[in-house]
Order: sequence, then structure tokens, then C-alpha cells
Amino acid sequence: MRYLPLTDGNRSAMLDVIGAKSIDDLFADVPREHYLTGPVEGLPMHAGEMAVERHMRRLSKMNLAAADAPFFLGAGAYRHHVPASVDHLIQRGEFLTSYTPYQPEIAQGTLQMLFEFQTQVARLFGCAVANASMYDGSTACWEAIAMAGRVTKRSKALLSDGLHPHYVSTAKTMGKFNGDIIVYAEPKLLAETDFAALAKAVDSETGSVVVQYPDILGRIGDMTALAEACHAAGALLVAVVTEPVALGALKSPGEMGADIVVGEGQSIGVGLQFGGPYLGLFAVRDPKHVRQMPGRLCGQTVDAEGKRGFVLTLSTREQHIRREKATSNICTNSGLCALAFSIHLTLLGEKGLRALAAENHRLACAAADRLAKVPGVEVLNESFFNEFTIVVPGDARQLVRDLADKRVLAGVSLGRLYPDGDRREKGIVIAVTETVTEEDIEALASALQEALA
Repeated sequence: MRYLPLTDGNRSAMLDVIGAKSIDDLFADVPREHYLTGPVEGLPMHAGEMAVERHMRRLSKMNLAAADAPFFLGAGAYRHHVPASVDHLIQRGEFLTSYTPYQPEIAQGTLQMLFEFQTQVARLFGCAVANASMYDGSTACWEAIAMAGRVTKRSKALLSDGLHPHYVSTAKTMGKFNGDIIVYAEPKLLAETDFAALAKAVDSETGSVVVQYPDILGRIGDMTALAEACHAAGALLVAVVTEPVALGALKSPGEMGADIVVGEGQSIGVGLQFGGPYLGLFAVRDPKHVRQMPGRLCGQTVDAEGKRGFVLTLSTREQHIRREKATSNICTNSGLCALAFSIHLTLLGEKGLRALAAENHRLACAAADRLAKVPGVEVLNESFFNEFTIVVPGDARQLVRDLADKRVLAGVSLGRLYPDGDRREKGIVIAVTETVTEEDIEALASALQEALA
């Protein structure tokens, strides 16, 4: 028998307190066209277990798996080769079933792993301190804006036009509850980043400036001058990295003066996984900001006998400290994904990461050179890592669909990310990783040429 602790009276009392007439009012922000108004289409109303299995198997065969076609999708989630040893190790019982280490004396292995993960992220980002992971890149970005507001006592955030639109949406959604002022303009299809314009826009009310590196169009900008402008005005520079493999080849954001560096760790150790779970990365350049960081920090110490040990050094959630002093609502870290990230990065090592980055860039350059020869295709970028934008005649979104029908996953159309954008409707973001072959590049070029003929 199911245990239902709430009565109708309980529900009515709670609704009265928050000022809602019904439970449906709690979902008012969900567009009506996305409401489920009846049974799920394509599923039988009732059937035996074997019949349901056969039906679901037939439906699954309609999918086109990433490994079964030339694959050039990116824009924040990337297909990289993950060694089999990563999956083998994360499935050990002591890791697979572990929870947040509240009792450090019996969680030394988990704490050590998180400590080493933090060290890797800090070194990768060029920062002094990293936390023990967050949910994903977009929420880490929002937490950076909130942290900058606490440090500077300012509520205005300038968001680069090159910031991923999903990250922008998350910032706007969360910012309205804090009363933050989010300033953002959608990008134009230009080869240059907007860093110079952002530097001019920083004023005495600006708490943070948020840029992506490389940005949503694959562009790479030097943020040194922007960091100096932010610091001169008393603001903090937040750098967002959605493709950490790029830092095997590029100068780290911390080295260029970014105060807070956040990002998505999915591309190292974590597969695409239909969109999640993913892994938020978060680090600060100056240790003086450590107490304003969200999440948690694991530290290294010695016990009473002088032996090395690991502890939960800083914990910021409301459950542990007074609510008014909490700096985070993150209730748990993405521990298993952090472990996968750390194992993969450990297997690569510094030399391996640099070699992986170099191979990504080499293949991306080969793809850009080949696509530039296709009549009607323009490569937008002057610089890029493993992702660049092409501009095509006509509706890029329909072109991507047509190529998918021919079993070529050609990239992410900007019309999908920016539905209301003029020339952006002609843009496609192409991602090229070490999983792409020369034959895949030729298949994409040939399919594009045929479709545009």
C-alpha cells in the first residue's frame, strides 16, 4: 500500500501560504504548448511485458546513434573517446554507490579523489582553488554571477554575446529571483569576439562580466584587456569554458586575469548520455574569494599521528551552517562524473591532453579547409580550436535536417539556438573531435555540396 502523507487539507493550507489557487499554478512558467494533455503518442494503452519490450525496441531503432554516422555536433556537449578503463573504475562499488562524504573518517577514498579532481581543475583553469564539482556548466555559470554579486555588492552582470544561449537563459531565470540586472545582446555573425565592446561597457554598477572561451561560434579572444577593464572598475571577470580539452592548447583563463573560471566538464571522461548527467567546474584565481565560493571544498591535512588525510574543508550549504551565511544551494556534487573526469585526465596526463588537443585542432583545420571549398559555404572564424561556424545560403536549420536524413549529423544550426535571428539562420556550428575521420569530413563536404547544388 502506498503511503501518501499529505491530505487535501494539507495541500490547501500550503497553497494558501504561497498564494496559489491550485497545484497547476506552480507550473505557470511552463509554456502551455508543452503540457501533456493526454496519453503519450505512439505507446499502446496496455500490453504485455514482452509486447512492450518489442515496441520500445522498434522505437529505439528510429534513433541515429553518434557512433553510427559522421558526427559534427557540439555547441556545449562533445563526443570524445572515453577509455574503457574509465567506465570500469567508476563502477567499483565504493565509488558507484557513495554519497557526499559527511563522515570523512570513513570516506577517505572519495575525499582523496575529489581533492585530486580539484587540483586538476585548478591547474587546467589557471586558478588557485577549485571546488568539488557542481551540477553542470550552466548552473556553475549562474553561481559565478551570484558569487561576483556577493563579492562586489553589485547586481549588474554583462553577458557576452558569445555566451551559450542556454547559459544565458539559466542566468536570466535565476537572476530574476535575486533582482539581478542581466545585460545581454544576441550575437552577430562576425569573426571577432565582443570583448572590446564589453570592456567599454563596464561601469561602476557592474559586478561581473561573463565571457565564453572559446565562445558559442568557436571564436577565441584574448581576455587580458577585458580583465584589466573589469578590475579598474571594481568588477570581476567570469570565464566560461564549455570544452575543457581546448585548454590543452590554449592559454588558461586564469593566466589572462579571469577572476572566476567555470565550465562544463562533460567532454573529459563523461559521454554525451542523451544530455546528462553532466559536470560543473568552478574555480577562483584569488584565494581571498574562497569563502564566497559555492559548493564544497575537500582539503588535505594530517591526523594526530602525522599521517596524511583528507577532510571536507569548506561546506557552504544551508543544512550545515546558518541559512543567511550560506553561499550555495547545491545539495550534492556530481561525484561520479567528477571521478570519471579525474580518471580520464589522469590517464591522459599533461602530454596526453596536449596531444589530444593538437589532434582535435588538426582535424578541425582540415574540416574548415575542406568545407571552405564547397560552393556557397563561408567559414566565419579567423581563429578556432575544434569548433567553428559556417554560413550557408538558405535555411541552415532545414539543411541540417536534410543531411541528417542522409545519415550525416552536420552540426548545430544557429536557428535552433536563436529562433529569432536574421542572418544567424544561415549559420551552422561545426564541432570536430578526435572521433572524426578524414572520411567523415569528406562525407560532410560531399553531402553539403549535393544539398546546396
